[in-house]
Amino acid sequence: MASNDQHRPERCLFGLGQPNTAFAQYFVGESYLNPLTDPQQTQFVANVTFEPSCRNNWHIHHANDGGGQILLCTDGRGWYQCWGEEAHELHPGAVVFIPAGVKHWHGAARDSWFSHVAFEAPGRGCSNEWLEPVSATDYNKLP
Repeated sequence: MASNDQHRPERCLFGLGQPNTAFAQYFVGESYLNPLTDPQQTQFVANVTFEPSCRNNWHIHHANDGGGQILLCTDGRGWYQCWGEEAHELHPGAVVFIPAGVKHWHGAARDSWFSHVAFEAPGRGCSNEWLEPVSATDYNKLP
């Protein structure tokens, strides 16, 4: 487990879930995934929890029509950034809509665990493209 394991939150609004091993290659640091719906029955919705300093790689949600990603921030403090723009600090209650085709990343602040519920916005021909990690130099510039 991660070095911050002893500081894991005792509870998250939607539960911590299990280590996010299926997508670990697209994250810097440890993240946890708690599926909230069954993708065989409906749209996939999941709670994602990031340990302090954990963030996902830059990525793009593609769609032929509609699509994108929606984040509902529930616990801790985190960051969201679109390519070429300043990062935005996230707190519980924040809602982020990321349109299809926008290169972005999201994750925890250096000193805080962070959780959000994530789901793909409805669309046709949706896919996800994982890109390069957020550099430590750029991440460490955040307050």
